[in-house]
Amino acid sequence: MGRPQRGGGCRAGAPGDGSRLGTAGAPGGSFAPALYPPPFDKTQRDPGYIKGYLPGIRENGGQYTHAALWTIWAFAELGDGDTAEELFRLINPIYRSDTPDKATHYKVEPYVISADVYGVAPHEGRGGWTWYTGSSGWMYRLGIEAILGLQRVGATLVVNPCIPKAWSGYTMRYRYGQAVYEIQVENPDGVNRGVRSLTLDGKAVAGNAIPLVDDGARHNVVIVLGRAAQ
Repeated sequence: MGRPQRGGGCRAGAPGDGSRLGTAGAPGGSFAPALYPPPFDKTQRDPGYIKGYLPGIRENGGQYTHAALWTIWAFAELGDGDTAEELFRLINPIYRSDTPDKATHYKVEPYVISADVYGVAPHEGRGGWTWYTGSSGWMYRLGIEAILGLQRVGATLVVNPCIPKAWSGYTMRYRYGQAVYEIQVENPDGVNRGVRSLTLDGKAVAGNAIPLVDDGARHNVVIVLGRAAQ
C-alpha cells in the first residue's frame, strides 16, 4: 500500500484494490482526505446543488470532515493503524495551527474541528465552518473507539485497539460510577491490532472485555497486544 504523498491523491485502500483517496492540501506537505476531487466546476452536465459551492469548498472537492473521519475509521476497521493514526493527525486542527505560518493560513480556531477545509488554491488548506458541525462527536469517537479501541458494551468495557506499529503502548483511565479502571496497553511486538492477553487486578481474563463493577475501588488492567498464544 502506498504511503500518503503531496498532490492530487494518494494510493489508499485494501492492497491491490486500485482505489484512490483524494486529498486537500495544506502547508508543509500535509493533506486531508477530500470529497469528490477534482471539484465540479466546468462540467457538461449539472451534478446538482454541490456545484453551487466554489471549487474546493465543502463537498465540492474540499475536506468534508464527516466523510474524512469515516474514511479514517474504515482504515482502522481494516486493521491499518498506521494509516488511521497518520490521517487522524493530519485532520487534527491542532497540527494545522502549530506554527505561526500554519495558523495564519488555516485562519480558524485550532481547538475545535472544522466542518470543512478548502481544497483548491488560493485558499487550499484554509479552515471552513467551525463549532457548527456534528463531525466533532465523530472525531472524538474515532480516536477513543476506533484507534484506542475503548468501547462500552453493556456492563463490560471492550478494548480492541488499532494503533501504529511504532507505538509501544499507552494508558487510559475509565470511571464507572465510583470505580476507577486504570488501563495500561502494551505493544511489545509492534503490531497494529490483536489482544494477546488481558489481566484485571492481576488475574487473567479471557478475551478482550473488562467486566465493570461499581464498587468504589481502583482496578488495574493490563492489556498486551500481539498474536494470541496457540
